[in-house]
Amino acid sequence: MNTASISNSSVNYELIKDELKNWHQLIKQYQIPNNKKAAFQTIQNFIMFGSIWALQYVLLNTQNWLTVFWVVALAILNGLLLGRIFIVQHDCGHKSFTSSQKWNDIIGTICSFCTIIPYKYWAKNHDFHHAHNAQLETSDIGDVQCLTTEQYSKLTLKQKIRYRIYRNPLYLFTIGGVIYVTVFNRFAFLKTEYFQKVRKSVTYSNVLFLLFYVALAFILEPSKFIAVQLINLAFFGTYALWFFYIQHQYKDVYKSSKDNWNYLLSAIRGSTFYNLPKIGHWLTGNIGYHHIHHLAPTIPNYNLPKCSKDNPIFQKYAVSLSLLESFKTVYANLWDEETGKMVSFKEHKLKMKNKELENLN
Repeated sequence: MNTASISNSSVNYELIKDELKNWHQLIKQYQIPNNKKAAFQTIQNFIMFGSIWALQYVLLNTQNWLTVFWVVALAILNGLLLGRIFIVQHDCGHKSFTSSQKWNDIIGTICSFCTIIPYKYWAKNHDFHHAHNAQLETSDIGDVQCLTTEQYSKLTLKQKIRYRIYRNPLYLFTIGGVIYVTVFNRFAFLKTEYFQKVRKSVTYSNVLFLLFYVALAFILEPSKFIAVQLINLAFFGTYALWFFYIQHQYKDVYKSSKDNWNYLLSAIRGSTFYNLPKIGHWLTGNIGYHHIHHLAPTIPNYNLPKCSKDNPIFQKYAVSLSLLESFKTVYANLWDEETGKMVSFKEHKLKMKNKELENLN
């Protein structure tokens, strides 16, 4: 079955809930962490990232303009490897990476020094996202903010321009990614009681990050150290925002108000299966199996492919996107509650014009 062709209009949500009513039993065996796999993945990620990082630094020392090209080219790969390190941090935050919470926290904190994303605060933010994914009222927490067509229509011109810039791929997946990693994560913007216990950890993390980076810059040549790390972080930020985006922003995504929200549907229909080649899944830490991850965030990333293979029922109703198909998601800008689909700004504008003509007639 080509799951990419299944639209919301042709999906029986009650049938999905019935066929997957025993999902807890299906995922049970995959929730068990494998400490050997966790250790191997951690060591492998750091060795690969560190080796390429060192090569980038050495190339800059040659003072040849051609080497700048190679430093950037290597950053394309190293940004993905930094993403793999982030997936380890992400799994540690879900308490799923190893069987020891102590080691989850240690490994997750170490990873955060590479990603400069505060471990505890981000994990709490992400837990909130999992508990509220696809709820229209909280789309701006832990995800790319999504307005309904009604909300957008009520904005002032200035607010509409700001939202359109925010959703523009030329901003979101370039400057937006850099800002998210280097600036946004320096502050604890969420001040509700839910985040109160971890808000101070952002300040502690920032201080430790600063001391760590100053020490490395002192040991190495500051300008070259900063250049290498920033360019890697820039590509990492682009990848991170891209995956945040496509996992929950596409035409046939499931979204709902809190009153009618369903956890199972928010995972299976509110998250994509990014149907990448095997090497693509490896490079991205298997986060493409996002529908299963949202169903059971306690499954470590290294168990997701087997869970998917052993349980084709999870693929049956998933929204599967190939690499080429995923590029079309940049036109998913607004949630149209009338059609139950994401629409582009152009589609919304055309719909409003047609309504005006109908009213005139």
